[in-house]
Amino acid sequence: MYSRLSPDTSPIRFYERGQPYFEFTNFAEFPIQLDGKTWPTSEHYFQAQKFIGTPYEEQVRDLPRARDAFELSRRPELSQWLRKDWEKVKQDVMYKALLAKFSQHSNLRDMLVKTGNRQLIEHTSRDSYWGDGGDGRG
Repeated sequence: MYSRLSPDTSPIRFYERGQPYFEFTNFAEFPIQLDGKTWPTSEHYFQAQKFIGTPYEEQVRDLPRARDAFELSRRPELSQWLRKDWEKVKQDVMYKALLAKFSQHSNLRDMLVKTGNRQLIEHTSRDSYWGDGGDGRG
């Protein structure tokens, strides 16, 4: 029987623009519809949810690039606006954003399905929570 899945079992490491599977990052330009709004990227949605119900939620959504959304959300002066339950809900927020991204873009969904059982690793030294920390320990 023919399978559309890759017979390769090696991990897929992704992160850099222009490299294979960059589309899997939250920085890739695939708009999503969530909570009655259009978000330029899943990164915009994720970062904005840190400030739900504040003016910063819309400010993050309106930024031109995912990197801008990421950087704004980390500004120390905004920490007072960070939702109190963020550490508790952030994984659910990420799940919701990625479910929207891969269900709303059939080309991404097909690409994801074709990875089969291969492990997907965000390979970056910039993040050891969502990524591998660059050395595989994240």
